[in-house]
Formats: sequence, C-alpha cells, structure tokens
Amino acid sequence: MRPADLARGHGISTQAVRNYERDGFLPPAERTASGYRVYTPLHAAALRAFLALVTAYGHQPAGRIMNTVHRDSLDDALDAVDRGHARLLRDRETLAAVREAVGHLAAEPPHSARDRPARTGGPLTVGELARRLGVTPATLRNWETAGMLDPAREPGTGYRVFREADVRDAELAHLLRRGGYPLDRIATVVRQIRATARTGAVTGAGADALTRALDDWQRQLTARGVAMLTAAARLGDYLALRDGPAGPAPAGAQPSAG
Repeated sequence: MRPADLARGHGISTQAVRNYERDGFLPPAERTASGYRVYTPLHAAALRAFLALVTAYGHQPAGRIMNTVHRDSLDDALDAVDRGHARLLRDRETLAAVREAVGHLAAEPPHSARDRPARTGGPLTVGELARRLGVTPATLRNWETAGMLDPAREPGTGYRVFREADVRDAELAHLLRRGGYPLDRIATVVRQIRATARTGAVTGAGADALTRALDDWQRQLTARGVAMLTAAARLGDYLALRDGPAGPAPAGAQPSAG
C-alpha cells in the first residue's frame, strides 16, 4: 500500500500517516528502490490499533503504548493499559458514590435547629457551615485548598461566604468523605457536577439537572469502557500479526510473506 492508500482506508490524511510513522506509532515503512514508502498489512494493523487506543485513552497515552510496543517493552505497554482500566473502575465507583450521596441529600428531611443552625436566607460563614456539618473550620479550609469547595469572599473583609450552592457542594463532599473517598477524587466529582447542579438544592429543577449530568457521566464511562475493549482487540490483533507464535520479531526484521 502507498501512504495514500493507508490514509484513505482509515479516514486520515497522508501526512498524518507519515507523522505517525515518524513518531514511532507505526513500524518503519518499507522502501522501494526509488525511496517511496510501501506499507503492508502489518502497518494497517498498527494504525488500527493506534487509532483505537486514541479513542480509548487519548492521543498521548496511545502514542506511549505504541512506542513501548515498538521498543519491545510489552510489559510497559500493558501496564499503561491496566492503569487505564483501573482509572475507569475508580470513576465507576465514584459515580456510584455520588448517586448514593445525592439520593441521601434529596431524601434527607430538613435538619432540626439542634443539628443545624436556623437559616435566614443569607450565606453562611465558615464557622456556621462547620457547625452545620459537624466539622471544624480548618477542615473546610482544607477542602477548599483541595478544590472541593469554591466559596465567594465578602467584599472588604475577604471572609468566606457559603451560599446555598456552596452548602450543597459541602454536604456532598462531606458524605463522600465519610465514605472514605480521598480529597482529590471528591474534588473531581464536585467540579464535574457543580456547573449543572449549582441551583442551590437537589430537588425539582436542580435534581433534574444533576440527574442529567450524572446520566451523561455514566454514558461517557460506558463509551470509554467499550472503546477500551475495542482498543485491546485491535492491539492484540497487531501483536499477533507482528510477533506470530515465535514471539517478537528481531529489530529490523520484515514480516514473512505468509
């Protein structure tokens, strides 16, 4: 195959094929006597594997996986694949925890004055929110540093003020924290839902927006999981074609005609 043939068969440009070879994502092309590149089914399999890995893991991780394969460091390539699956599993577990936490917030009756300070409709100070949650003000400041909270500042004094949406974020973070989740994962969760759930309550329109956000997150995780399955199959096909039953081919060796 010519570069144009390989490019056309995969919906990319001829220059992209050359770039992928240059960057080590494809094995080196064979050359004609006049110096023109010639690609084989082995290169087509490598390209299919790389493009599938891009969909599943992103361009840079996909490139690293193919580079390690071509350096005959298969264990390093598989380590990167395994880490991607581990991240997906953590994301699934976090999503399940968020759904449970949101369900608790939506079903939870208003706290009594003994449990929470009476609300006047205005924002809470860091001390008031700390008493509401049963934590220390220092804990809330640590959560802010970790990116779990993003309170406004009072003009002039610079004191933190927590409005309804901030209180909701804090309650969600508190539930996840009690469930044993680390701060960085909780921060990721809160940031992902904050944009669509910043209505101040997990009921009515706010609950609908949050449900849609979580459902969209679920669809993204499902799509990523399916993409990883496809990428694994494409990479396995390439390795089988490249290595055959005898193991990796020596550097510079060409695939057999058979």
